[in-house]
Amino acid sequence: MTKLLKITPQRWLIILSLLIITPLGILSKYYSGLGEKWVHDYSGAILYEIFWCLLIFFIIPNRQAITRITLGVFSVTCAIELLQLWQTPLLAPIRASLIGKFLLGTTFVWWDFLYYAIGSVLGWLWLRQISQFRKLIR
Repeated sequence: MTKLLKITPQRWLIILSLLIITPLGILSKYYSGLGEKWVHDYSGAILYEIFWCLLIFFIIPNRQAITRITLGVFSVTCAIELLQLWQTPLLAPIRASLIGKFLLGTTFVWWDFLYYAIGSVLGWLWLRQISQFRKLIR
């Protein structure tokens, strides 16, 4: 089996993390209760960053890449946020779909940058913890 496809204990932790983060992110859009507006508008941004950090770390499970991964995820999501300022007929049908709404968003909000930063920092910490676990099992 090639190294790329090998499911190591570290990758199992990443898969488990993705299985936790993904439904939380989706369900955050449907939550009702205390802090509903914040959960709908901002917690998803934090979970979105963590999700992408984990997914890329699954593909590139290299401890030295953790900082680059999180900075890259933060940069791309900020660019996607800025793209929301550009309302074009080409992107409108994509944004109208559920997947498009989750991936591209629909409206530009300055506050999202703060939550992207928080999510990236938490993603960085999460990846470091997974990476530390790798050392413990050796």
